Amino acid sequence: MSPRARRAVAEPIRVLLADDSRVQRDGWALLLGSQPDLEVVAQAGDGAQALAIARRQSVDVILMDVRMPRIGGIAATERLLGDPRVAEQGPLPRVILLATHDLDDHVPAAAAAGAFAVLYKDVEPEALFEAVRQAGAARA
Repeated sequence: MSPRARRAVAEPIRVLLADDSRVQRDGWALLLGSQPDLEVVAQAGDGAQALAIARRQSVDVILMDVRMPRIGGIAATERLLGDPRVAEQGPLPRVILLATHDLDDHVPAAAAAGAFAVLYKDVEPEALFEAVRQAGAARA
């Protein structure tokens, strides 16, 4: 059995989805749920909700929209990775930021905030799965 298959059986990568669009979150949840080694454990409608969830429960990877009301993805990433309450949950989650357009405009700020990666929202499913798996592996 491959290491990935062993992890899928033993402990899936726990994912938090953060986007102000319920349709977008539901679509990602459906896609990620099709993979035996990935599990969506929570959803948030903005960065403030994502922070609150990450303070209460351990997640491996956060897929987060760059632009959301209240707290956007870049600011939420910065706060999340510097929050001692999140660190108390275990290793810090890896954040993958998702942008609708102007990806290159977001990369410097995302990197400075500590994001693992920045992808377009219309990323191919296999590329999304691989990014989440890489982020989950990097957390371990």
